[in-house]
Formats: sequence, structure tokens, C-alpha cells
Amino acid sequence: MRTLLLGIDSGTQSTKVLVVDARDGKVLSSAAQEYDLIPNLPPGAKEQHPHTWREATASAIRRALRQAKASGAEVKAIGVSGQQHGFVPLDERGEVIRPAKLWCDTSTAPECDEITEQLGGLKKTIRALGNAVLPGFTAPKILWLKNHEPENFERLAAVMLPHDYLNFWLTGRQTMEFGDASGTALLDVRKRKWSEAVLEAIDPGLAGKLPPLQSSDKPAGVLQPSTAKQLDLVAGTLVSAGGGDNMMGAIGTGNTRAGVITASFGTSGTIYACADKPVVDPQGEIAAFCDSTNRWLPLLCTMNVTVATEMVREDFGWTHERYAAESARIGAGSAGLILLPYFEGERTPNVPDGTGVWFGVNSKTFEAGHFARAAMEGVTLGMNYGLQRLATLGVKPTQIRATGGGAKSKVWRQIMADVFDTEVVTLKVGEGAAYGAALQALWCWRLEQGEKVAISEITDQFIEINGTERAEPNAKDVAAYRELQALQDDLSTSLRGVFAKHRRLVLKESVR
Repeated sequence: MRTLLLGIDSGTQSTKVLVVDARDGKVLSSAAQEYDLIPNLPPGAKEQHPHTWREATASAIRRALRQAKASGAEVKAIGVSGQQHGFVPLDERGEVIRPAKLWCDTSTAPECDEITEQLGGLKKTIRALGNAVLPGFTAPKILWLKNHEPENFERLAAVMLPHDYLNFWLTGRQTMEFGDASGTALLDVRKRKWSEAVLEAIDPGLAGKLPPLQSSDKPAGVLQPSTAKQLDLVAGTLVSAGGGDNMMGAIGTGNTRAGVITASFGTSGTIYACADKPVVDPQGEIAAFCDSTNRWLPLLCTMNVTVATEMVREDFGWTHERYAAESARIGAGSAGLILLPYFEGERTPNVPDGTGVWFGVNSKTFEAGHFARAAMEGVTLGMNYGLQRLATLGVKPTQIRATGGGAKSKVWRQIMADVFDTEVVTLKVGEGAAYGAALQALWCWRLEQGEKVAISEITDQFIEINGTERAEPNAKDVAAYRELQALQDDLSTSLRGVFAKHRRLVLKESVR
């Protein structure tokens, strides 16, 4: 009988499931189930119902098992990766009170200001948490519920994150591991403990509504009979701690020791590294997260990556192949056309009121190919803003491992290498978060069997670089993008006040 693992990645657009052979790390099958955001919400609000994730996970697991011709008895461990920061409010019966506000929800900016003010300003906030309180994080979403839906807040008995909620559905236990917990803005990341100051700033009773914290190498529990029946699996199957998608992506890309940097080009964009001690940014732009291997994960996040490129592609009615071809015929810098890609607001830099801005439009650049390439360049420059900030904190790349939809494009990989001025590679298993969840599950399962094994031993053994998809920086284009970077940074800074005025206008119009 085979020894199999399930790696689950519950994201914003879909849930993916991999069936992985524990002996050699090979992916035997995969399945995905897509879904959408709840439509017609107010500006800045981004929500999904947690039951959507459950249904998608069940469907994808059953299909992945069928494709692998696998029985439930062969599955020994399950790992769950989930979109970070989402707020899943549960009542005392463990039922969902309302839809989850997601990582990309920017409607909580006033609550961020309120919490930061209660803590005595940005410096004292970072001193208490290691992080600033940003709209994407969970803490302001909890205060938003208290401020805007007090009747729902009164029912609140448990605060869950998306991956915690799926673990709860699988095991019947409410827990939270350090990695995902560090993205709540409730955790003191240096001490790996809930910050009493922040909890008090939100609500005196909040501490009693948080699940117990656990280390990342311990199981969240075992599969409960009711859920096992739904999934065609065996009750008692181990469920690992799991983690946020970035933490699982770090494991799935071999980012389990210092020196490796991962860049994820999905709906959002993230760049992160493994560190043996906290990397705290005094300006609060780089997130000082814990990882899901009991270390730390300094991370930058931008909210708009394939959001921008897909908007352009769909508007022109192109295939992905046509998009790549049109972009490839335009030179680096798109003749001065610059995209400020804040379509959903922005997190790094922190511009929650931001909108998309095309700058440099003229008779030469008002053409489809220029817009296509400028979209790729604009989001990559946005990520590079954060990478440069990461470098000032002592985290510098020698190689970047690119994942996500954007990493599949040869044109885009070259843009990455030139903007980052660093070699860019991809991995043979592209679904880093789902694969990382499976490998963490293997780590946990082997530890539970009494083995003494480090997660880095597992990733060194199983993770392979795709040698045919390397991109090296081109010196001429590196110089061009350095100039473009300075222009985008200046444009971003100069428009902050305009964005705020525009947001007030949009909100005024929406209530008419």
C-alpha cells in the first residue's frame, strides 16, 4: 500500500489539492475548484463565505483521489494552506456568524488608525507587535465587526483564520499555529504570544475568543468521523498544523534556510525569506511574520499582481499566449508608460485608498502592447519597492524562486530578473503552497512516528529547480528599470493625498 499525503491550498480564487507520494515527493494528481468573491459589496469590501471553502475542498479532494486511483486508507497525513488574514467569526456552537472579510479588504482602514492611536502611535505599535496594523490584517476586521455590526460581535465566541477554519472542520479542534497567527496583528512576533495591549485596544473580552497557539511541527488533530465520511477518507488521519499560504509557499519552494527568497506572482504578490530571528521593520512596511517551521518569515506583500495583468488581458480579449507575444515586442520600460497598479488599494507601500493609474499615455504608448507590458512591469516594480526595503533590513537575494501564475510567462520572468537584478528560477512543482502543505504534513507525520527529521532535510530531498526556466538580468534593461522604479516611487508618493480625496468622492457617490 502506498503512503500518500494531501496538500490543500485554499485561496481567494480557488482551492487546489495535490496527492503526493510520501516516499519520493512526486505529485500523483491534482484538482482545483474555482469560486468568486461575494458580489456587489461596498467599495473596499472583499468577502467570501467559509462554507464555500469547505465545499470546494471536499470536491477537489474527491477528484484528486479519483485521479490518483487512491483509497482513503493510503492517505496518512493532510496539510492545509489558506489565504492569510481573513477573519472567520464563529459563534458558541462553532457556526459561521457572517461571511469572512478577506486579506484584500481595505474597508478597515479607519479601524487600523483607531488601534494604532490606542497603542500610542506607529512606533509603539511596532514595539508591541513587531508589525504595523494594516487593513489587510485580521485585528482591524475584528474591530470593524464591533463598530459596524455590534449584534454579530455580541455572538462572537471564536476568531478563526481561513486555514484554521478548515482545520476545525477537519478535526473538530480550534487551534492556531504561530505562522498564520503572526499575520493577525494580534501576536507579539518576537515572543510568539498574544499582545495584551492590542487585545485590550480592540475589546477586553477578546483574549477569551482566541484559539490556543501551537508550534508548527505539531498536529492540529486528526480527521473527525463526520468529515472523513464526506471526503472518502479514514477517520483518525493526521492533520498537520498547516499555515498561511505564504508560510506554506516557503516550505513548498525550499525556503527553509537563510539565503533563499521566494516571490509569488499570483492575485497578490509576495516576497519572503527564512530567518532564524525576527526581522522587524521600524517603518512597518515589511511584515515581521513567523513562518510555519518555528522560525521567522520577513515578508512584503502587494495586493495587485495578476489582478492587473488579467484586467488588461480580458479587456483586449486575448489568450495568455497572445498577451505574452504582444508584450514581447515592446522594449523594456514600455516607452515610458508606467502603471501604478493599486486597483484594489495597496499594502506595500500602505496605500489603502489607492487606485490604478496609467502615467505616460501619449500617441505612441496608447496601444495594446504597451499597456500589456506596462502592466507586467508596473506590478513587478511595485514588488521591487518592497524588495529594496527588505534589503535595507539585511535580507538580500542571491536567487529568487518565482511561483504563481506570473512565473509561467517567459517574458515576465525576464522582466522579474531585470527589475530585481537577480537570477530568477522556477520549480518543477509550481503549486508551492499546496506542495508545502503536503511536505509539512509529511514532516509532522514522521515526527509523530518518532523520527528526528528537520523540515529542511525534507525540502532539500524533494524540491527541484526547473533548469529550463532560468532568467538572468540584462545589464541594459536593469539600468532602464532602475530609472523607471524611481519614477513609479515618486508617482506613488505624490498621489497619496489625491487618492484619499478620490476615495471620499466614491463613497459619497455610492450612498446617493
